[in-house]
Amino acid sequence: MAPVAILEKSSEQETFDPLRFGLKIPKNTEARLVKAGIDPNHYPTRPAKPDYLDEVYAVRNEFREYVDPGSRADPEKKALLGAATKVIHLTRHIGTEIHGVQLAQLTDQQKDELGLLIAERSVVFFRDQEISPEQQLKLGEWYGEVEVHPQVPQVPGAPGVTVIWPDLQIKEGRKANFRQPGGASVWHTDLVHEAQPAGVTHLHNDTVPEYGGDTLWSSGYSAYDKLSPAFRQFLDGKTAVYRSAHQYLDRNNPKAGPKYLEREHPLVRVHPATGWKSLWVNRAMTSRIVGLDKAESDVILEYLYNVYERNVDIQVRFKWTAGTSALWDNRITQHIASWDYEGNEERHGTRVTSLAEKPFFDANAPSRRQALGLDIAP
Repeated sequence: MAPVAILEKSSEQETFDPLRFGLKIPKNTEARLVKAGIDPNHYPTRPAKPDYLDEVYAVRNEFREYVDPGSRADPEKKALLGAATKVIHLTRHIGTEIHGVQLAQLTDQQKDELGLLIAERSVVFFRDQEISPEQQLKLGEWYGEVEVHPQVPQVPGAPGVTVIWPDLQIKEGRKANFRQPGGASVWHTDLVHEAQPAGVTHLHNDTVPEYGGDTLWSSGYSAYDKLSPAFRQFLDGKTAVYRSAHQYLDRNNPKAGPKYLEREHPLVRVHPATGWKSLWVNRAMTSRIVGLDKAESDVILEYLYNVYERNVDIQVRFKWTAGTSALWDNRITQHIASWDYEGNEERHGTRVTSLAEKPFFDANAPSRRQALGLDIAP
């Protein structure tokens, strides 16, 4: 079982009183919490936020061995798919929906096979799930070290299970409106600044709007395949600087203002379970390509962002229903949340993100289309 990654200050927690914020926990959420033995009147908690960059750099800064569960799975996934009542591939490039399987009841073999399916299809959906936050955490630990986010409320007693509750985020100062939805309403990939960034993320939404509030994912495998062979060759082996979503003070120069945590990773990475190359950039958190002038880097990155964002044929748009789980791989995707419901209806979910390997590049690795025999020269 992988450990939970906790910041040094995480023992210092603040407990929220929803009533103090004028909030009412949604009925579906309250029922789920009570069933799991969690007191809704003391929900959620927040780990103490680190103040300085050196504190954050020191967390998980040592290399950790990582074996992707999907790499040891049965390629045919007989245990997982054989238990399903229906398997629906939502597009040719990305997204699969599984019916008749409960995530909380998966065997170890099925967990490995699910890891491989996520690695191949990028995001996998399960509706009508009965899963507690603690069970969600246990499943996340199978796929890697679970990250405890220093900026996001947590489920009490389940460090690493973060609370996605837009009403609370708005009360705490997040500004969101029709013209500027902000937050997750920009194409992004989670935790790219980590020394060993995010692998699988599991978001379970127990409360969703009647309509609207969809989430979209875009395929990094297919974004890479959209590039010309000459452009792929130019990008292969290059690295970029990736920054954190939040800023922290420099302890030695606090008057300089907050700064982002930054780390350097391959611009094109290879997934350890599939062996396929993926374009790994995102508009929100990729700062620059190493070795290029800023003007050159900006032009190339803007083009690469657009490959992800504007090619609808490599994207999937998912309509949530209450009790649905989505598990996606941050190594091979970007995602974005639609704010079209404008916060006018209740929404609540819990999320677990498992950290994976140190990103690597292999010049001999194929692209997805090459591996599947789909790469036909123009």
